[in-house]
Amino acid sequence: MDTIQLLQECNAGIKMGIDAIDAVMSRVNNAEFKSKLVGYKDDYNYLQDELDAALRDTKSEPNNPGVAAKIFATVKTEVKLTLNETDATIADLLTDGCHMGIKSLNKYLNSAKEADNRSKEITKKLIRLMDRQEFDMRKYL
Repeated sequence: MDTIQLLQECNAGIKMGIDAIDAVMSRVNNAEFKSKLVGYKDDYNYLQDELDAALRDTKSEPNNPGVAAKIFATVKTEVKLTLNETDATIADLLTDGCHMGIKSLNKYLNSAKEADNRSKEITKKLIRLMDRQEFDMRKYL
């Protein structure tokens, strides 16, 4: 059960990361920043493929992020960008999202004592990806 729960949380985190990038991509002005986001989206998609294979092996279906979380993220993004549509605001939003994802995934990882090594490694890869993205966003704040 720990394995499936950990994989499901990673799946939700990856989807939130991809959705966040998609939500802001057309509003980014700096070409380098936009290129970084394209790269991160590719990284999330690559990890999603690995995660999907792990879910298939456990005979589990991927889940979607919670509706409330998606609505909150969408509203927060739209409100902040309506008030101040700059690359710095976008970087701030993405940094917050990465930070929340890192915290959440670490909590699940620490509590999933019975999870298999594969699911733990996927979780660690996602945490590292979000950590790297969060660090890279600082340049645009």
